[in-house]
Amino acid sequence: MKSRKRYVTLIIGLAILLIAAVIFSFCMGRYVVSVPTTLETLWKGIFFGKDSVKLADYNVIFHLRMARIVGAVFIGAALAASGSTYQSVFRNPLAAPELLGVFHGACVGAALAILMSGSVALIQVLALIGGLAAVGLTLMLTRFFHNNSTATLVLAGVITTGLMRSILGLLKYVADPETQLPSITYWELGSLANLTLATFFKIAPTMFLTFLALYLLRWRFNVLSLGDEEAQVLGENVKKIRFLVVFLSTLLTSCAVSLGGNIMWVGLVIPQLGRMIVGPDNTRLLPVTAFMGAIFLLIIDTLARSIAGVEIPLSILTGIIGAPIFIILVFGKSRKEV
Repeated sequence: MKSRKRYVTLIIGLAILLIAAVIFSFCMGRYVVSVPTTLETLWKGIFFGKDSVKLADYNVIFHLRMARIVGAVFIGAALAASGSTYQSVFRNPLAAPELLGVFHGACVGAALAILMSGSVALIQVLALIGGLAAVGLTLMLTRFFHNNSTATLVLAGVITTGLMRSILGLLKYVADPETQLPSITYWELGSLANLTLATFFKIAPTMFLTFLALYLLRWRFNVLSLGDEEAQVLGENVKKIRFLVVFLSTLLTSCAVSLGGNIMWVGLVIPQLGRMIVGPDNTRLLPVTAFMGAIFLLIIDTLARSIAGVEIPLSILTGIIGAPIFIILVFGKSRKEV
């Protein structure tokens, strides 16, 4: 009972922290808006229209910051949830989207769509196909090595990522340097600068339904984490469940990539932090990592558009902040095991 009470308190605390981060994000930027003005503009702008508030504040909050704040929340939650799912299903703390090749595979698909002058829907579909192809290749290489250890999975991911990087480099080489190449670079480095609410709402239903499916299946992750033989003894069809979960996680990741590009470290670091707080139980871990991922990426995006005269790509900041955190987590875990 105490454990459940602590968990509920944690979720409520994360929800409050997320709301505070959203308000902070609306306020901060090159044009600073005070908290009272932000709340007043949001309230009156939604219910009474833009004529009821100062036009400059309305434009900054609704036209410049609204889409990227909403996008950061959903993308951060999606990347953290998919990373947590990969790690649980593969029983590997390093099985994150970027290490399995999902990111670069999805970027290859998005780049192909850009070269074809495709719509947002085509970018999403090809990003999904690219991400699935990358995961499939990584798993095939793991079977080829006849070894399911952490080192083998990471090695297979490195090989897949290297191949996808080469293909992406080829696509960038043949792209139009004036129009197509900047768009491909946008996907590769990660940014929410060009995200619009219209684009977000086209992809948001897929993200929401995919996350909901993973949320409903999260108790099965605990069964899969016991091992294939134990899961089969408990009556689970391991291959079908694993395929479904990997497909849903890759779809969720690919949707995030199609909105914000290649945003590294969120799916690797945040699940590690989540396990430190609530343990390995996926029924609790998935919601916690989703909240933490949303808060983390929202703060990163606010910093990206506020701390310099030009906007900093998200993957640069997530790497600068995420890499030291990951090193500290690994070092702390290794010291406990000694």
